[in-house]
Amino acid sequence: MAMRWSCWRRGCSWRPTAVGSPRRERPGCVEPLGTRAASDTRAQIPYFSLMKILMSASPTMHSISQFHQRTPAMCSCRQTQSGEKYSDPFKLGWRDLKGLYEDIRKELHISTRELKDMSEYYFDGKGKAFRPIIVVLMARACNIHHNNAREMQASQRSIALVAEMIHTATLVHDDVIDDASSRRGKHTVNKIWGEKKAVLAGDLILSAASVALARIGNTAVVSMLAQVIEDLVRGEFLQLGSKENENERFAHYLEKTFKKTASLIANSCKAVSVLGCPDPVVHEIAYQYGKNVGIAFQFPEMNAMIMRRFSLPGDVDRARQYVLQSDGVQQTTYLAQQYCHKAVREIRKLRPSTERDALIQLSESVLTRDK
Repeated sequence: MAMRWSCWRRGCSWRPTAVGSPRRERPGCVEPLGTRAASDTRAQIPYFSLMKILMSASPTMHSISQFHQRTPAMCSCRQTQSGEKYSDPFKLGWRDLKGLYEDIRKELHISTRELKDMSEYYFDGKGKAFRPIIVVLMARACNIHHNNAREMQASQRSIALVAEMIHTATLVHDDVIDDASSRRGKHTVNKIWGEKKAVLAGDLILSAASVALARIGNTAVVSMLAQVIEDLVRGEFLQLGSKENENERFAHYLEKTFKKTASLIANSCKAVSVLGCPDPVVHEIAYQYGKNVGIAFQFPEMNAMIMRRFSLPGDVDRARQYVLQSDGVQQTTYLAQQYCHKAVREIRKLRPSTERDALIQLSESVLTRDK
């Protein structure tokens, strides 16, 4: 253990091998940092083998506010331009999501009591509904940008339901794969009903989401959300694998993050833009915003991924202390800020509106959230 810590403390950062060289971006494989960020010593990406542990230090958020003050390339997400007032983007989004979970339970319409209880278990209305909130705000922002339309289409709201159902189905499946015992402050489906029934419950939620998606009747939108399901499966396989080279391992991590987290947000945002606006430029703006927010969203969410291999008493606490004494948390925060900055840069291309500004503010909340 002592040798391992010594090794990490001697060299725990990663740098791009060709700073400033052009890179071709592929969906799901985002460049770690831009040229400007790569030239800044604070932009060094933590050595990947330290990544899971340093994320476990994030709940303290002790360095986030200080780092915001010191970092010039922050999001400036609080600066809105529409002139309209609102206090909370979540409250703004919920006006279109009243009855969200009731509607989802109606989509499940299951007669078997046990299967019904399992499938509805996480649709208890206690979550923030982060993904549906982004979807409805994006829908309104795109509608206003296109023709100043103030109403959201029923089909766009359906995308919000479908996104939440797909997300919840993956939670059920992930808990089975990880043998997790708790989620959202209560026992997991697999711990209550068993792994086999939990897998079937996740499958049922996915099938109900597919039926709701098919009713929208737009083949392009169906294709986008089908891509999400494929990405989720591929992302899970990526998580099971590893890379020998540290540089490749970090790219591997980013690709996995896109497929497991960002693809759903990106394609859901693009789907509502397609339903509300014919302009491909707007579709790309919506997609890029969702992609970058989705990747930034994963960095603070790694709390539960603390490495279980440290089984001796005190190992985990010592790991936290080594990380807190290094600049790993700040480096990771800086990286998340870069994706936040990209998301804001994209969404600012839309016509000013309350919803657009709420999406800007929501980007900042990704960096400061504690769960």
